[in-house]
Amino acid sequence: MPELPEVETTVRGLRPPLEGQRLTRVETRRSDLRRPFPADLRQRLTGATVTGLGRRAKYGLIETDRDDVMIFHLGMSGRWRIDPSEIGKHDHLILETDQGRVLALCDPRRFGSVDLVRSDALPTFAPFAALGPEPLGPDLTGAYLERVLAGRIAPIKLLLLDQRIVAGLGNIYVCEALHMTGIAPGTMGGRLSRARLDRLVESIRTVLSAAIEAGGSTLRDYARPDGELGYFAKQWLVYGREGEACHCGALVKRRVDGGRSTFYCSKCQK
Repeated sequence: MPELPEVETTVRGLRPPLEGQRLTRVETRRSDLRRPFPADLRQRLTGATVTGLGRRAKYGLIETDRDDVMIFHLGMSGRWRIDPSEIGKHDHLILETDQGRVLALCDPRRFGSVDLVRSDALPTFAPFAALGPEPLGPDLTGAYLERVLAGRIAPIKLLLLDQRIVAGLGNIYVCEALHMTGIAPGTMGGRLSRARLDRLVESIRTVLSAAIEAGGSTLRDYARPDGELGYFAKQWLVYGREGEACHCGALVKRRVDGGRSTFYCSKCQK
């Protein structure tokens, strides 16, 4: 599933062809993805000007001058294609601008979603209402984690994947950040010192920023809107490397936490 860096990379790739442009064509080529497209999507967006693009957690936001915001989630296999040579069978939403640019939302497995929300209703939009702070924003601090993790006996790996605690963190980048900080994934969240939590926040930001710079990680069908693949997978230190050597010389191990694979080094991470 595309994670925060992949969504951020996607949003940045959509800005040049979309921002400041008027939408002259909005076409849904089927009735639904994971859930139905908004029934009035075409009516409300055709003729609107895109005023900005952003991201909240793993959702992309396309803002318009009509105070409508189109919210998209890429699901398991979704990606936007810019000016495709032809429209394919998995291109389920088409946007065209007055400059003749065409953007196609391709989602072969149809686990993605598209919603249309008034800008003033974004904070109460159901998937956003309970989200924690953005990991790259100023509200994620060691002090914040110390407060919300106090008394928690669950493994820190699972707590970081809880979107109510931190918005947008996914499995790949949590594994990498914990390794960078030297924290064992099974450590009880409430037992981590403030100093270690401060370092963990720094590692989360470092890992996410590096992944965004590299264009994300290519898993299954993910690619950037320009068709290029993300290359952060080449920088993974532990994720997906079970049985391979960590930089310390020990072998990377794999365990399962909450149904998700966790990759770690028992020598580096305590």
